[in-house]
Amino acid sequence: MQTKNISVTGSCGFIGHNVVRILSEQGHTVHGADSHTSYGFIPDAELAYLKESRETASGYKSWQADIVSPYTANGVAMDGSDVVIHLASFPRQKVVNDNPIEASRTMITGLIHLLESAVRYQVKRFVYISSSMVYGNFADGVTEDAVCDPQGQYAIMKYAGEKLVEDYYRRHGLEYVIIRPSAVYGERDVNDRVASKFAISALKGGDLLVRGANERLDFTHVDDTAMGIAQAAVSTNSANKIYNLTRSNQHTLTLLEAAELMTKLAGSGTIKVEDRDMNFPSRGRLSIDRARQDFEYDPKIDADEGFTRYLSWFQTSKYWRSQIYGY
Repeated sequence: MQTKNISVTGSCGFIGHNVVRILSEQGHTVHGADSHTSYGFIPDAELAYLKESRETASGYKSWQADIVSPYTANGVAMDGSDVVIHLASFPRQKVVNDNPIEASRTMITGLIHLLESAVRYQVKRFVYISSSMVYGNFADGVTEDAVCDPQGQYAIMKYAGEKLVEDYYRRHGLEYVIIRPSAVYGERDVNDRVASKFAISALKGGDLLVRGANERLDFTHVDDTAMGIAQAAVSTNSANKIYNLTRSNQHTLTLLEAAELMTKLAGSGTIKVEDRDMNFPSRGRLSIDRARQDFEYDPKIDADEGFTRYLSWFQTSKYWRSQIYGY
């Protein structure tokens, strides 16, 4: 495999630091930038812990930069880069809903700054990390050619980002790859996603709140997501294509099943079921046949293994031991 110079935005983020680690292990030269933002909801102590632990895990100290500024967007080590992987974004729908103006500055204005810089510095390929949320409501087996019907501002901005990336290929010939992950979880994530909420509540012996017992998520461990992004970024077969990157096995869990598995593995916790959260679409299992065919994407980690690893990380983390057990 020919090694490349690769720039990663959001390089100290949950997915980003794992992508940096994998690319570095493969021998690529990696440059990363990250704003180290709290998005207004991550406590300072947790943010500091995550930054330190992610940089230790990836072996890379990210340059601090805000892509909303044209100056710093120009400086995201694009000069000489073959590939830019753009992961910097507001992380999910609730955070966008709380601050849509700031979210649009990052997800739209920041993206345009980066695309302009990529053209200026003659970057060969731009990898844009989108979301399965662009599909809206979907059942099992959805392919990348399905009609998108994004619901909510997070999904709408992600889909608008896809269209902007495609337009820069049309206008400037900037090669692209678009990635649509789903329900990513795992070690060194923030504490405000479904899997992390379930894990912390279970370890504390508290209530796991299930918003829609039969709602189904394609839970995907971050190692599988990051490996797929790294593969797609350098594959000769992926130019100007869109890919679903999820676990996508026959045992995709409902929210109730995920909560039951988490309490079983933790040995504690009780489950409370409420009505579905109507702010989120109903989702199923995405098809990953295109990624399998084009660059042999082969996710390995089922929920049993992934949840076990996640719980172990909480139990052995100095920060989270103090939060959960008080020591």
